Amino acid sequence: MRSETGFTLIELLIVVAIIGIIAAIAIPNLMNAVDKAKQSKTVADMKAVAGAIEVYAVDNNTYPRVSNFSALTPFLQPVYIRMAPPGDGWNHGWIYTGDTTGGLDYTLTSLGKDGIASVVTGGQTHDFDCDI
Repeated sequence: MRSETGFTLIELLIVVAIIGIIAAIAIPNLMNAVDKAKQSKTVADMKAVAGAIEVYAVDNNTYPRVSNFSALTPFLQPVYIRMAPPGDGWNHGWIYTGDTTGGLDYTLTSLGKDGIASVVTGGQTHDFDCDI
């Protein structure tokens, strides 16, 4: 009489099913964590650029007189920020609106995960597609 040890087909199918269920639960949570990290990176980059703009304004008694982000970066780097981030966490370009007269108003915006401008402005973000 032969005595073989090993797993039956049913046992292997149960293990594969359990792994599939765990993966189905874990993957959406992982994707949510990745988007949360990208959002945090975007906020940190915005704070760094805003800090560089403010230091520039203190040194020069005026804000940079530009109306878009690509025109802003030569004013800031490498003196006020070593390397300005080229875009947000989702690799979308920054939306910078500034006062070309050197006034006090400027806005640095990220369009969020979807890259589409939101109708609602201000307030807290409620998902990753919200503008920051």
